Amino acid sequence: MEIKWTVFVLAMVVAMAMWGNVSEAKGKKEKVCTKGWECQGSKYCCNLTISDYFQVYQFENLFSKRNSPISHAVGFWDYQSFILASTLFQPLGFGTTGGKLMQMKEIAAFLGHVGSQTSCGYGVATGGPLAWGLCYNHEMSPSQAYCDPNYLYPCSPGVQYYGRGALPVYWNYNYGIIGDGLKVDLLNYPEYLEQNATLAFQAAMWRWMNPIKPKQPSAHDVFVGNWKPTKNDTLAKRVPGFGATMNILYGDRVCSQGDIDSMNAIISHYLYYLDLLGVGREQGGAHDILTCAEQIAFNPSSSSSSSS
Repeated sequence: MEIKWTVFVLAMVVAMAMWGNVSEAKGKKEKVCTKGWECQGSKYCCNLTISDYFQVYQFENLFSKRNSPISHAVGFWDYQSFILASTLFQPLGFGTTGGKLMQMKEIAAFLGHVGSQTSCGYGVATGGPLAWGLCYNHEMSPSQAYCDPNYLYPCSPGVQYYGRGALPVYWNYNYGIIGDGLKVDLLNYPEYLEQNATLAFQAAMWRWMNPIKPKQPSAHDVFVGNWKPTKNDTLAKRVPGFGATMNILYGDRVCSQGDIDSMNAIISHYLYYLDLLGVGREQGGAHDILTCAEQIAFNPSSSSSSSS
């Protein structure tokens, strides 16, 4: 089923605002800005927008092998889809929180997760294993339908909820929750995430910007410094930084297991992207900030259907 709504959204947004228009809300202490279609009506829009510091050539450098003939999503992922997707979240602080350094680090962190989860790179792959992010847009050989009995988000007859997207979404309830967040019927049409790159990026950004449960932080919050650990967090060795983003997104499938390969692969993508962006991997932080090897999961899994 073809999706044409992204073109409509872009046309509407462009019609509503002109490039470079910056305004300050009157009668309020907090400055609110609008910068064209990319970022509107938020204090975060007063900072650099993503396209100010992250451009097409940098996206191409990070994902240089994604359109190789042996990749599985040739022609699907592109810079324009990423930027268009981000317009929903830049006003909320995605890639627009803090100064340029923090902004670039957050994009590297987010894309480090995306690259590691969609990579088909291996040890002797041309260009190295870290150059093959965005090789996939869906799980190639699903082992199951990922249908879990759930009264809020019941499985649609005949639909399979295998991994799809930039941060692959699994299970009917996750498709339902993210679909609600984006106002798109992903529960009945999960295939949208492998048909539309903008929507696939938006689903990943929604996961980055939203906590798994109430009163928990989002991956965005723990990365940019919006989260203050409680005493229990400190006892669980959870600290702000990249490691905590892995804890939120993957839980004990990756964290609290020591220096396992799956965790180190995600970290390696992040550091590689920091280097390619000119930020430098030394900005990734100390070992305990980078990893979640010893962190206790925010949401320990109780079954194979843990949040993915």
